[in-house]
Amino acid sequence: MTIDWDIEAATFDDEPDHGLRDAQVRDAWARRLRDWLPEAPGDLLDLGCGTGSLSLLAAERGHRVTGVDLSPNMVELARAKLAGHAAEFLVGDAGAPPVAGRRFDVILARHVLWALPELEETLRHWCGLLRPGGRLVLVEGVWGTENPTGIPAERLVGALTPVAARLHTERLSGDERLWGKRVEDERYAVVAVLSETPVRHAEVVDVHLILRRGDEVLLARRANTGYGDGLFNLPSGHVEPGEDVRAAVIREAREEIGLTLTPADVSAELVLQHRGPGEPARIGWFFEAEHGAGGTPFNAEPDKCSELSWHKATELPADMVAYCRAALESWHKGDHFALHWQNENDTVRHTPGGPDRTVAL
Repeated sequence: MTIDWDIEAATFDDEPDHGLRDAQVRDAWARRLRDWLPEAPGDLLDLGCGTGSLSLLAAERGHRVTGVDLSPNMVELARAKLAGHAAEFLVGDAGAPPVAGRRFDVILARHVLWALPELEETLRHWCGLLRPGGRLVLVEGVWGTENPTGIPAERLVGALTPVAARLHTERLSGDERLWGKRVEDERYAVVAVLSETPVRHAEVVDVHLILRRGDEVLLARRANTGYGDGLFNLPSGHVEPGEDVRAAVIREAREEIGLTLTPADVSAELVLQHRGPGEPARIGWFFEAEHGAGGTPFNAEPDKCSELSWHKATELPADMVAYCRAALESWHKGDHFALHWQNENDTVRHTPGGPDRTVAL
C-alpha cells in the first residue's frame, strides 16, 4: 500500500518505518500484537506492509507471514528485513491482494483502510480471504482537526458488526510508547473475530408502490422517520418475516395510503439492488397499480408523512430520496432490473446534475 508521502510523513513522524526503529516503540507494538494475534502460529496476511515492521514482529511470534504492498521498493526492504523467517512479500494492491485464492488465519493492516475506497466492499473482500474463525486486526484513526482524515472508530465497528462473532476495540491515542510522543488525535485498534461457521450474506428486502394516475405518480413526503425526512418517496416499507413481496406491498399500501388492493391490482415492474452511502445493500421490489384500485389514497400515517402529492413521471421533484428517484427513472425507461450503488460521499437526497449511480441489468 503506497500513501502520499506528505500525509505519511506528517502523520508518522517523518520516518518510513512508523517509528518502529525505536526500541521502546517496537516493544510497545510487540506487546500489543501479542494480545491481538492468536497464540498459536498461523498464516498471517499483512496488507500495506511497508518495510515489514509489523510483519517481523508477527514472524518472531512464529506466524507465517505474507506481506503485500503497492511499492516495489517497500517490498524489497521487507524481504531483506525478514530474510531467514517464514515470510514472503508481494507487490500488489492492499484492497485486492494478489494471493490467488489462498486463505489466512489473520489479516493485519495498519493505517491502510482509510486510504482505500469503498470501506464495506473492502472489508467483505478481506473477510473472504480468512478461514472460519479468522480475525482482522485493524489499526486506524482520524488525524487532523481542520480537515480530519481517517475512519472514526464507530464507523469501522459498525461496518464489522454484521460479519464478526466477536469485536474488541482499543484506544491507542493515550499510549505514548506506541508513537514515541504524546498524540492528541484519534488512534485505535479493532480486532474482529469471524464465526467458525461462515455467515451467509443477507440483505433487507423492501417494497415500493408506484401508484399511477395517467402520466402521474403519487409521492409521499417523509417525516419523523430518521431517514430521508423532508424528502419525497414512494409509499414503501420492509418485508416482514414470513411475508412475500406482493403481500408486503399490499399491506404497506393499506397502512400508508389507505388502499385495499388485491393481488390482481399490482404488478411487479422493477427489482433494484441499492446501497446507500454508508449503508449495507438492500433489494427493492417496485410494484405498479392504477389510481382507483383499492379506493382513494389518503395520508394514513400523518405522523410519518407530511403530505401526499401527484407528480408527472417526466417532471419529478428535486427534493427526493435518491434511491426512489433512481428507481422511478429506471421504471420510466422500461428497465426491469437495475443496480443503484452509491458512494460513501453521496447523499440520501437526490442531487440534481450529480453522477448517475444507476446501472441497468
